[in-house]
Order: sequence, then structure tokens, then C-alpha cells
Amino acid sequence: MEPLTWTLQAIGLFMVTNIDDVIVLSLFYARGAGVPGTTARILGGQYLGFGAILAAAVLVALGARSFLPEELIPYFGLIPLVLGLLAAWRAWRSWRDDDDDDDEGKLSDKALSVPAIAAITFANGGDNIGVYVPVFATVGTVGIIAYSIVFLALVAVLVAAARFVATRKPIAEVLERWEQVLFPIVLIGLGIVILVEGGAFGL
Repeated sequence: MEPLTWTLQAIGLFMVTNIDDVIVLSLFYARGAGVPGTTARILGGQYLGFGAILAAAVLVALGARSFLPEELIPYFGLIPLVLGLLAAWRAWRSWRDDDDDDDEGKLSDKALSVPAIAAITFANGGDNIGVYVPVFATVGTVGIIAYSIVFLALVAVLVAAARFVATRKPIAEVLERWEQVLFPIVLIGLGIVILVEGGAFGL
């Protein structure tokens, strides 16, 4: 019964700690609309980012607490904050240069990079490490492997769910119209929330 119990618990834990990622991932899809390879880049970035979260949680649970000091986690908020400010600057530049009908340039600006997606995923899920560690510390090596397999399988499900949401016609129309505004706002807001809730810089 243990493997089944671990599987069900892993599904519940993943859903609770990652369901909010659907919003961010949907904005990734809106940002990469019309750009070839968008899904592959989102999937790759999500796996890299979540894989780093999982690896950190496993290492800390196995005793390598110096690998990722808990007080460092709030400062991950700087990642989406900086990327959000960069996206806002690019949106302003695009609006300023709107008279130039360079479609190729616009598609280039919309292209997502795997490292950027991975960094945002890691920053957004950094606080999940603190949730996963006590669970991993109690289930042992076999349990950690079971949880990890389920988590990694559900990453693909999460990306598929975000793609489904982002491609529904009413939602897609809103995202397409407001993506340049929503994308930087969500990233900047996410960064500020992570910094403030974690008490970074004495906030």
C-alpha cells in the first residue's frame, strides 16, 4: 500500500504547491504565441526550474542543509522582478517604435528562453523547498524516489493544463490583447511578493 499512498500524497502535494503556476505558464504561452517551439521551450524551462527545486529539496532533506540556506530563498524574488522590469522596458520600447512594422522583430522579442523560464519557475517555487523537505525527510530514499517520479510526471500535466487554458478562445483573446501589460506586471508582482513574504532586505 505504501507506493499507492506515496503516489496519492505526491499528487496532492504537487497540486497544492504548484497550481498557481498555471497562471504564469499561461502568460508564457501568450508571450510566445506564433513563435515556433514555444511549447518545447516552456516544457524545457519548467523541467529545469522544477528539477532544481526538487534537487535542492532532496539534498537538504538528506542533510546538506548548507547547500541552500533558508534565509537565501526570499532573494529568489529578485529573478522575476528583474525579468519583469526587463519585459516592461521591452514593451515600452515596442510601443514607442510601433510605427515600424517589423513583424520579424516583434516575434523575436516575444521568443521565450529556456533559462529565463527555468529561473522564473525556480524563483516562484523556491518556498516549496521548505514544504518538500520535511516530507522527504520522513519517507526515506524509496519514498523520495516515488515522490520525485510523480512530481516530474505532473510537470508535463501542468504545462498541458496551462496550454489548454491559454488556448481557450475568450482567454486567448484577452491574453493576446493584454499580454504585453500583464506579463511584466505578473512577474514584477511575483518578485515583490516573494521578497516581502520572505522578509528579504528586512521588509
